[in-house]
Amino acid sequence: ELKGDTVNELGKHLMLIYQDRKNTYWFGSWGEGLYRYDGKTILHYTTKHGLCQNKIVQILEDNDGNLYFNTDIGISKFDGQRFTTLRLNSNSTEEWKLEPDDLWFKGAQDSGVVYRYDGQTLHRLIFPNIKIADEYIAAHPRSKYPNMVFSPYDVYTIYKDTDGNVWFGSGVLGVCRFNGQTIDWITEEDVKEMHDGPANGVRSIIEDKEGKFWFNTLFRYTISKDKGKFSYTREKGIGNLDGDPGSNLNEYLSIAKDKHDDLWIVTYNDGVWRYGGGKIIHYSVKVGDKDITLFSIYKDNQGDLWLGTHDYGVYKFNGTSFQRLKMN
Repeated sequence: ELKGDTVNELGKHLMLIYQDRKNTYWFGSWGEGLYRYDGKTILHYTTKHGLCQNKIVQILEDNDGNLYFNTDIGISKFDGQRFTTLRLNSNSTEEWKLEPDDLWFKGAQDSGVVYRYDGQTLHRLIFPNIKIADEYIAAHPRSKYPNMVFSPYDVYTIYKDTDGNVWFGSGVLGVCRFNGQTIDWITEEDVKEMHDGPANGVRSIIEDKEGKFWFNTLFRYTISKDKGKFSYTREKGIGNLDGDPGSNLNEYLSIAKDKHDDLWIVTYNDGVWRYGGGKIIHYSVKVGDKDITLFSIYKDNQGDLWLGTHDYGVYKFNGTSFQRLKMN
């Protein structure tokens, strides 16, 4: 078995949390590799152990318990013994298929692609062009906008819904759904951000207990179940989280459902907001008197909620507040 470096504490910049089927925790950092915690020992893995990069952007697990760590330069597979890098099938660019056991990975910034892994082969998939994206690209040549180093098709988040469809949340184009046959876009003004400034993009997608979709915007969407035609209705969602229409507390980074089906919404630097039963509860996450910047929320196998942060390690909800996980 591959032994990582045994360390006494977790790193600080832990953006992602994942608990595997053996109940071991994995914490992914943006620059310090991976930490593995089995309840007793913390092991630290980096490129020297075979990871392709020390920036972890996604963690997935297949039905056999292999773990996959997506980075900006490749996908590392961990079989419990060693890390290997998934090899791309160079022949296929158009393998848009939907099998229930496929794993879906986002591409690096400015690639405008996603990857599908069918257990054998990694397929690099290019989104079919849509008109508004072509117009956006034409209006923003790199020569004139050298700082806009992203493709409108870049994906921030991937979500599998209860019907097995795969959703992609993009940086500027809105969201789209792949049902195995067609890729259908929602490009309403609240989900797309096709302007010249920085865009929050669709960073999280979730289906609530009523089957409505949340795309971290002011609206929530009901998607038609009609197989033949993609259609949706939308309604005003919970609005700005703090109830102040003048604040911009409607763009959030991450969302999770707890065991009671309440939604927990993570903002960049204004804590966590819990929505359920028509009411909203706020949990601040501070160091001293300063709100810290958060990145993700994760529900583990026991239903406990964890936060990934930019600079302060990981936090766990104790029933009343989020507490930083201390090991010693």
